[in-house]
Amino acid sequence: MNTNADRLYDLLPVIYRQRDADQGYPLRALLHVISEQVNLVEADIAQLYDNWFIETCQDWVVPYIGDLIAYQPARDAGEPSDISTQRGQMRNRVLIPRRDVAHTIRDRRRKGTLAVLESLAQDVAGWPARAVEFYRLLAVAQSINHLRMQRGRTVDVRNGSALERLGGPFEELAHTADVRRIISQHRIGRFNIPSVGVYVWRLKSYSVTEAPANCYEEAGPNCFHFSVLGNDIPLYTPPAQAEPPHPPQELDVPQAIRRRPFEQSLLKKTFDYVGAGKSFQIWVGTPRQAIPQEQLVAADLSDWTYRPLPGQVAVDPLLGRIAFPPNQARRQGVWVSYHYGFSADLGGGEYDRTLAQPAHHQLYLVGEGQTFTRINDALAQWQTDQPANAVIELSDSGVYVEQINVELKEKQTLQIRAANRKRPVIRILDWQTSLSDSLSVSGAKGAWFTLDGVLVTGRSVQISGDIAGVTIRHSTLVAGWSLDCDCAPRRPTEPSLELLNAPDCINIEHSILGIIQVNRDEVKLDPGRICISDSIVDANSLDRIALGAPEGLCAHALLTIVRSTVFGRVQTHAIELAENCIFMSPLLACRRQFGCLRFCYIPAGSRTPRRYECQPDLVVHAVTDQFNAGNGSMSPQARDALQQRERTRVVPDFNSTRYGTPTYCQLSLACAEEIVRGADDEAEMGVFHDLYQTQRVANLRARLDEYTPAGMNAGILFAS
Repeated sequence: MNTNADRLYDLLPVIYRQRDADQGYPLRALLHVISEQVNLVEADIAQLYDNWFIETCQDWVVPYIGDLIAYQPARDAGEPSDISTQRGQMRNRVLIPRRDVAHTIRDRRRKGTLAVLESLAQDVAGWPARAVEFYRLLAVAQSINHLRMQRGRTVDVRNGSALERLGGPFEELAHTADVRRIISQHRIGRFNIPSVGVYVWRLKSYSVTEAPANCYEEAGPNCFHFSVLGNDIPLYTPPAQAEPPHPPQELDVPQAIRRRPFEQSLLKKTFDYVGAGKSFQIWVGTPRQAIPQEQLVAADLSDWTYRPLPGQVAVDPLLGRIAFPPNQARRQGVWVSYHYGFSADLGGGEYDRTLAQPAHHQLYLVGEGQTFTRINDALAQWQTDQPANAVIELSDSGVYVEQINVELKEKQTLQIRAANRKRPVIRILDWQTSLSDSLSVSGAKGAWFTLDGVLVTGRSVQISGDIAGVTIRHSTLVAGWSLDCDCAPRRPTEPSLELLNAPDCINIEHSILGIIQVNRDEVKLDPGRICISDSIVDANSLDRIALGAPEGLCAHALLTIVRSTVFGRVQTHAIELAENCIFMSPLLACRRQFGCLRFCYIPAGSRTPRRYECQPDLVVHAVTDQFNAGNGSMSPQARDALQQRERTRVVPDFNSTRYGTPTYCQLSLACAEEIVRGADDEAEMGVFHDLYQTQRVANLRARLDEYTPAGMNAGILFAS
């Protein structure tokens, strides 16, 4: 499409353009307006053609194409939302998946097969899956004349690999019959003739590319962690580049690597997990040289007692540890590429994210092979140039060990960000003996600072001066500054973000932070604005203050928080809005006449503004209504006991509350329905609201019922 604003004006004869120029171009201005409308009409005509096809149509057209092939959305997942809002469009993509509509006719032709159940999980919910017919795992009495050696075998205690897979999607041991149904609403069974289990993997596999390994000097100079934070982290298989085969094997799904198959791949020299584009790779030396695959050995390095032989390198994929021979001097660095597991695109990570910057800005590239190799070198050039808007982009996933101090002038903006699909680490050490160290940012009035896609460890980020605003986006400020091997924070009481009388406004989006400490003059300054969305604020304990002021006081701030999870107490001047959030500790708002909390979990003992549809208020009110309508059938003591049981029942339950573990902040399967479907759009409360996992499960259940053969029961089982 021609978007030239002078497209109609250029068609005029030159004589008319000359006369128009003599009169100040009034005709040209008129044709600019007409050309703009012509472009809109042409774009609409082009889009109308694209809307004929499911691959290229707009999102709002997908349900209409589905109607043409009698596609029925799952009503248990909820009604479609308003397509005029961005959040409504996001929810509708889950309720009516484009891939499911596109593959409907193909799946109907394959109805009744195991392969179609696996593809349904990918199309409907976006989860890799493996379908298992449990009747094949039943212990049966076999005929001597017709033996099936691969079916119904008793347990071989010498087969350690099979025992490790017990109870999972790749199990091969025989079981006695389980009479419970796999689709039971109470307690599901598995091993029965009509039962088919569809195992799904909800965790995703994320990459880290050519990052320095962490030397664990407590165990020795030849001991390393894959994670730069020094914590144990299981290595994951990379995401599949194409549709996996049927049935998918362990290499085809995003799950933690077990030691036994890793060892077998090394012994058989298939090297399924090592190499470019695979699970991990290790480099040493300068220039970097990849360690030959033949030198790797699988080992259990849980206590670091294993010592590899000369010429070997031991790797523990379950803990993410590396051990070199003790007699091999480690004078050169070690670099690694690997994959780890997590639930969503959150915090610093090598995932696709949108980059935003002013229209006119100066770009400074930092990294290997770029103009600058250190952040401070780019900052020095930035201070010399003094542009109004600047972006310092880190182009690799390396570790930058520097002392960073940023001073912004009036109305100046600066953005320190990672390049798309990169995860650089800023490590701040104890540089100054008599002073505190931090990534400090200060500025004059009207200045704005942005931190995007970066992981900060070692110390906190400190904001001071008259700076107008700060944006922290897709970043991780490690709670407790750094981690031990078991992912426990090393400085659990230290803040990750310190606000010293600044800024007037701070935006935190899709990030993971520790304690936020606000030290603001309540006499001279108005309350600052803190806006948190789709993030985790972790105080490392439910008894500590996650957001507050020094000395345990309330932060002089107006808080707006949506779709977030907070571990620790929140003490603030006022809460403008809290929506679809989980607060695991009491809230304290000094000003209660202002603001609103809706569709949140708020523990007992909180002092908040008015609440709407919050838990456990709803379950407590339900018991009260039951007591009032019982006409004396329930005693006050029984009412109080029932209310306490209901409060306990709806307390959010997580698979892990430690940062650094794959299931960090993921709601467990035992979590109450009021939390799992407690948001305003029936999604889960908390930071993973936008995953719409409840809607995905409801959609998948409806599709499984449609495509499962008569007499069979297909149930959803969560492998992660």
